[in-house]
Amino acid sequence: MKIAVIGTGYVGLVTGTCLSETGNDVICVDIDERKVQKMQRGEVPIYEPGLDLLFHRNIEQSRLTFTTVLADAIKDAQIIFMALPTPPGGDGAADLSYILGAAKDVSKLITEYKVIVNKSTVPVGTADKVKAVFTENTSIEVDVVSNPEFLREGVAVDDFMKPDRVVLGTKSERAKKLMAELYGPYVRQGNPILFMDERSSELTKYAANSFLATKITFMNEIANLCELVGADVDAVRKGIGSDDRIGKRFLFPGVGYGGSCFPKDVQALVRSADDYAYDFQILKSVMEVNERQKTILIDKLLKYYKNDIKGKHFALWGLAFKPETDDIREAPALYIIDALLKKGATVTAFDPEAMKNVENLIGDKVRYSTNQYDALDMADALLIATEWSVFRNPDFENMEKRLKNKIIFDGRNLYDLQKMIDLGYYYNSIGRKLINS
Repeated sequence: MKIAVIGTGYVGLVTGTCLSETGNDVICVDIDERKVQKMQRGEVPIYEPGLDLLFHRNIEQSRLTFTTVLADAIKDAQIIFMALPTPPGGDGAADLSYILGAAKDVSKLITEYKVIVNKSTVPVGTADKVKAVFTENTSIEVDVVSNPEFLREGVAVDDFMKPDRVVLGTKSERAKKLMAELYGPYVRQGNPILFMDERSSELTKYAANSFLATKITFMNEIANLCELVGADVDAVRKGIGSDDRIGKRFLFPGVGYGGSCFPKDVQALVRSADDYAYDFQILKSVMEVNERQKTILIDKLLKYYKNDIKGKHFALWGLAFKPETDDIREAPALYIIDALLKKGATVTAFDPEAMKNVENLIGDKVRYSTNQYDALDMADALLIATEWSVFRNPDFENMEKRLKNKIIFDGRNLYDLQKMIDLGYYYNSIGRKLINS
């Protein structure tokens, strides 16, 4: 099939690349000329494990191409994916201006039937708004399909190529047939393609992310309570995770959720509920708790240093909001850095992939180390904000030589408590016993 993808951000680039991998001819279009030129030269603009292999293979086979000219991208496309940003506005509502603007541009160019696919995460009713744009600007028939993405950064290629489910919102039989044909190769093992109406599809994405954000936040609350009552959150996590009704995933406590999806999707769902005069109290509490959780390491730090860290120097391992990505959107590490600097401390940071993005955002407010151990030199303590695999089994003897003090504040519970006792570190983690206090 011939496919156009409008927008080459995280979702658009993964979508276009993975669609080309099953033999489709895909043209990705973006207004950023420098970015398009880089992709045309074979440069992958984001870090996502496994993407580069598919990206280069399909460029070489001429199944994946890039352009800045919208008319060229959509001319022969049977299906047009819109993978555009929907950032939160000042009131928390998703900004649809990019999507509606692209819909208007496309509507003035098409000369035959097209399926328009909303791949972005959008509020309920967006498909109707997009369809209205086409109705206003062209007499050409189109079907607008809601097809929310469920891509986890770090494993997005696997998520697309082997999805748990494909959700498609459309009442058009013609569109259903085309979309079923397109996604057929990805569900050969029997995972479902779920057809539903457009509004149910739109709400499904928000509901899924908001539920997972709630689960994470609930576990963080349990972890905080564990510290007060003397319980071990690891034991509690295993105890409740063994219940099939609850499951083991998303029960690891930490310094809150971040990234491009959970924060804005929870906020947008609350705002959508407000539009219908519904007070979504659970999600409002989730946002409030998560905001506090992002800087819980600072609370622990201030308690240890008796509210005075001015002049202290700290090492920070982890800047991305999660491992296996360079995405720093709403990353807890940024909140930690901001709090440390405001209290008069200095920071040297290390992350395997995200340091350039942080430097582009905050410049030289912190120092950056190209090696995780060099970041520890003369630091009063180490803070851990991201659970990269490279941090899980470090050289503690080398760490001891580098750090001024054997002190670790671990926001991701990476280390065994007994090992930290044996090594003699002061070790403060989330929801677990304080070691060598």
